[in-house]
Amino acid sequence: MATAGKVQVIDADAHVVETERTWDYLEPSEQKFRPLLFSNPADPSRRYWVVGDKIRGLRTRTLTEAQAEALSKTTGRNVNTPLAARQMDDVALRLRHMDELGIDRQVLHNTLWIEQMADRADVEAALCRSWNRWMADIWKQGNNRIFWVSVLPYMDIPEAISQMRFAREHGAVAICVRPYEGNHLITDPYYYPVYEEASRLDLAVAIHIANANPASCDLNRSPWDGGGTFATFRAPTVVACHTLLMSDLHRLFPKLRWGFIEASAQWIPWVLREAKRRMGAAAQFGVEKDQTPMNELLGARNIYVSCQTDDDVPYIIKEAGSDCLMIGTDYGHFDPSSEIDAITLFREKFAGLISDAAAANILENNARRLYGLNY
Repeated sequence: MATAGKVQVIDADAHVVETERTWDYLEPSEQKFRPLLFSNPADPSRRYWVVGDKIRGLRTRTLTEAQAEALSKTTGRNVNTPLAARQMDDVALRLRHMDELGIDRQVLHNTLWIEQMADRADVEAALCRSWNRWMADIWKQGNNRIFWVSVLPYMDIPEAISQMRFAREHGAVAICVRPYEGNHLITDPYYYPVYEEASRLDLAVAIHIANANPASCDLNRSPWDGGGTFATFRAPTVVACHTLLMSDLHRLFPKLRWGFIEASAQWIPWVLREAKRRMGAAAQFGVEKDQTPMNELLGARNIYVSCQTDDDVPYIIKEAGSDCLMIGTDYGHFDPSSEIDAITLFREKFAGLISDAAAANILENNARRLYGLNY
C-alpha cells in the first residue's frame, strides 16, 4: 500500500474471470439457466461458455503461469497473472500481487458480458443476480481495496434497478452499460430510469468495450475483417462517447459520471473536434450553441477515459487536459490492452513529459472521482 501523502494508485480497468463457481449463486429454481463451460478439443486452453444452446460472451484462455510468461515474451507486454488471482479463487493472493505491482485499489469489470448473454429476460436476470452476488462475496474479502462494476438485466428495467441497489450496498461503484444494448444506444430514453437511480445511488456508468447488438457483432466478424475485435468492441465505445457528447444527458442527469474503459485514449482529440464541429452546425438550426471550450468538454459532462501506456499522453493532455484520463492494467486478460506493469511503465515513460499534478490525476484522482472512492 502507498504511504500517506503519496499517490494512491487506482487500477481503473482490472478484471475478474468467471468460473463455474460464479453460478453457485443461482437460486435452485434458476439452476436450469446455469452456463456450461466447454473446451476446444484442438486447444484445451480455449474455453467457451454456453447459455442454453448458444456460445455466449468471452472466456479468456486458461493459461498456466508458464504459458502466460511465454505469451508475455512473445508480445513484449507483461500479461502474467496467477490463475487463482485472476479468477479470484484466492483474494489474498490478488492483494499481494497488487502490492507487487504498486496498485492500491482495483475496480473489477466482468469478462463474460462483452456480448449479449441471453435472449430471455428471466435468464438474463438470473445470470446477473448470480454474478453480482459472487462479486459481493469477493468484495467482502477485499480489505477495502477491491471494488466492482455491476452487470444488469436491461431487458427488465425494474429488476435492473433492484439489482443496482443490492450492488451498491455490497461494494459496487458503477454499473456496466454496453455501447450497444440490443437496439438501444446509451442515450436512449429507455435507460433514463436506470440513470436516475444511478444518480441517486452515486453509481458511475462504465462503458467498457463491448457490443450487445448481435447483428453488429455478426457483421464485424466478416472473414475479410483484418482488424479482429476492433470494429466489434472498441469502435462502438468511441462512437458511444461521441453520442454522449452530442446529447442532453449532462443536463438531465448532471451528477451522473461516465467512464469509457479499455478503448485507449488516443481518439479523444478527434472525437472532441468532431463534437464541437457538429455543435456549431446545430446552432444554425436554432439549437442553443454550446460555448464550452473543446478542452473542457469532457469535464463539463463528467466523462473519464482510461488510457494505455502506448497512447501519446502529453498530446492528449494538451488537447483535452489531464482531468479526464485514468490508467488501467486490464488485469486478468491477455489481449492488446493488457499490460500488468502499466503503472511502472507509465511512470517511467512519461516522467518529465507531464507534470506531477497530471500524473496524480491519471494514477489516482480521476478514477477516484469517477468511481466515487471516498477513502
